[in-house]
Formats: sequence, C-alpha cells, structure tokens
Amino acid sequence: LCNCSSVGSAGVSECNRTTGQCRCLAGYAGLRCESCAHGFYPEQDTQRCQPCACSPTGSSSAQCDHSGKCQCKVGVTALKCDQCSDGYYRFNETTCEPCQCNNHSQTCDSSTGTCLNCQENTEGDHCELCKEGFYRSAHPVHTCQRCPCSTVASTGTCRIQPGETVPRCDQCKTGYTGLNCNQCDQGYYNSDSICVRCRCNGNVDPARSPSVCRPDSGECIGCLYHTAGFHCERCEEGYTRDTEGSNCTRKEATPGPETREFTTSAPNTTKATSFSTAVLNSTLSPTTLQTIFPVSSSDNSTSAFADVSWTQFNIIILTVIIIVVVLLMGFVGAVYMYREYQNRKLNAPFWTIELKEDNISFSSYHDSIPNADVSGLLEDDGNEVAPNGQLTLTTPMHNYKA
Repeated sequence: LCNCSSVGSAGVSECNRTTGQCRCLAGYAGLRCESCAHGFYPEQDTQRCQPCACSPTGSSSAQCDHSGKCQCKVGVTALKCDQCSDGYYRFNETTCEPCQCNNHSQTCDSSTGTCLNCQENTEGDHCELCKEGFYRSAHPVHTCQRCPCSTVASTGTCRIQPGETVPRCDQCKTGYTGLNCNQCDQGYYNSDSICVRCRCNGNVDPARSPSVCRPDSGECIGCLYHTAGFHCERCEEGYTRDTEGSNCTRKEATPGPETREFTTSAPNTTKATSFSTAVLNSTLSPTTLQTIFPVSSSDNSTSAFADVSWTQFNIIILTVIIIVVVLLMGFVGAVYMYREYQNRKLNAPFWTIELKEDNISFSSYHDSIPNADVSGLLEDDGNEVAPNGQLTLTTPMHNYKA
C-alpha cells in the first residue's frame, strides 16, 4: 500500500510502485509527504506546512523554526527579518546601517536615521548639537555643560569663541553687560541683583560722565543745570525752580523790612551762600552790604563769604557760641570765689571788749564761722598790759591788740 498522507500528497494511493514515493504537494516532503519541505514550517493548529517567507536580504537562511521565525542578520529583526533593529536604520538590499548618534542615543528613525531621544543635553538629527542654554565643553570632551548665563540678564545661550576657553553669552539684555551678562551697563545700577535704569531726571550728561549713577546705590553723579540731590531732583543752594517748574534759575536779592538775602556766585561754582537778617541787620543799606561784602560787577568774582558754605558758616557760629558760654561760666565762677573769700574775711571771729575803770572784761565772743576752734583765744597765759595802756592778747598763732 502507498499509504500517502492525506494532507501532503496528491492522493492517498498514488505512489511510485518501485520506491513507494508519494506525489507530494508544494511545501511537503518525505516518502509519504508527511513532513514540511525546506522553507516551510508546520502550522501549530492545523499542522499544515506554511511557507517561512524569510526576507532574502535580512535573513541568513530561508529556513525558519517551528514558530515561523526566520534567522536574521545583524541589525535586522522581526519575524521575517524585514525590519531594522534598534540602533539601525535604512533596510536595503544588503543590511541595515547603524544609527549615527554620537553615542548620545541608542535609537533612530528606521527610514531616515534621525536620532531619537538624544541624551546628555544634546539635540539634532545625529545628537551632534547642544540644547539651547548649553555649550560643548572641552573638559570633559564633547559634553554639553549649562551656560553660565541668566535668562533674566541674557538670552540664556552661549558659546566658546575661537581661541577662548570659557563660554561667552550670546546676547545680553538691555541694561546688562560683561562676559556673562552679570554686570550693569552704563546708565544702570544694581538693585537686588537686577539692573535698574538710573533716575536722574534728565539732569546728567552720559557723554561727560563715565557712569550716570553709582552702580551700587543709584546715586546720580555730576548733576547739571544747577541741580543737586540723590536723583538730581532739586535745585542747588541759591537757585529755585522757574515758573514752569522745569529749570533752576538764580535767586534774586529781595531786601525787605523783615528778611534780606545776599547771594554771590561765580561762573564755575555751584554753591551760593545766603545770609538772613539774623546775621546781617535789616537796617543795613545796600551800600553798607557792598562795603562789608564787596562783589565785583565786572567779572562776577566770588567774595570771601561766597566760598563759605552754610555748613561751614554754622560750624563757625556754633564754635563762637561755645567759646562765649565757656568764658561767661569762667567769669561767673571767678566772681563767686571772690565773694566767698570776702565773706570769710569779714565774718572772722572777734571779741567784744568792755573797758571799765579798774579792770577789763570780755563781754561776748562772736563767730560767724560754724564749729570754729577758739581755744587759742581763751588762753590767759601770756596776756599782759603794755606800759602804754594797751592790752595785748597773745596766742600761739595770733596777737590781738585792743
């Protein structure tokens, strides 16, 4: 009996009468057509032989395993070896090409080769660029480091210029300058780590001053147009706002019954000294003022008092007052000491002596000095009547005669 496979042969009883070889269908092999031919595999459910259909380009053999998976070349994957594996792209007639991602990515687009998911702060088709805000450093080699540029003071991007080793910010924002945009530009000052424009009310000239205001405090430097103050917001001494409130004009001398102002100025001075009637009596005439404080009308030269500022004038007045007070106190103290001395001299102890016909008696003892020691005055020894009728009181320290 032929006994051919009912599935794999053309007929159950159709075989070679000499060898017994059955006539197999496509994909089957064996004496009785019971197994799958080369390039086919048995389907698990029906056990029918199915073609492997391995890609001739991506597979190393036309044969597949019992699950139908082909044997793929390097860089090729999939069941039929017709796709590039991770890290490879461009499935062609020979094989898949490896991705060119500069070791910053493991995957790329299988058709174009564009790198996907670039790592270590890189970007680009082949991860060859640094992300925005990073620069390529030489140490470590070809690594992307963050730019030392603040997004507040600059665009945040930087690069290393040829011949330099440190990065330079690409563009500073308005008001900032320096290699890393960490300094305030001219006309700006640092206020809590932020550069703020100097506020000088238009009374400074940037061309004449190296900086409009101090970079640490914002105080205006070189106020013009007879202005003064932290922000050049007020007029100098001797100047006042005009009727429009925009310019500082010189004060005019306006003598009156109560106050009289005397102002002197020079072409190159910005200070004016005013004297009120507390110093110059209102009764002084302009001629007297001109005599005391001569001012030349031809060349507008500054008088001696014009060079004295209000602060110096006040210091001089205060010094004179202190000296006068000290002298008065010394005088009062001297008078007091002198009067004390006279009172002690006039109030010295004394005796009241009565002279009678046959004897002398001491009626009373007076002493204006409390707790005075009068023991010496009461001694009787050594007292005698002189031939001339005078009584001499002799004490160890004093002689009193009556």
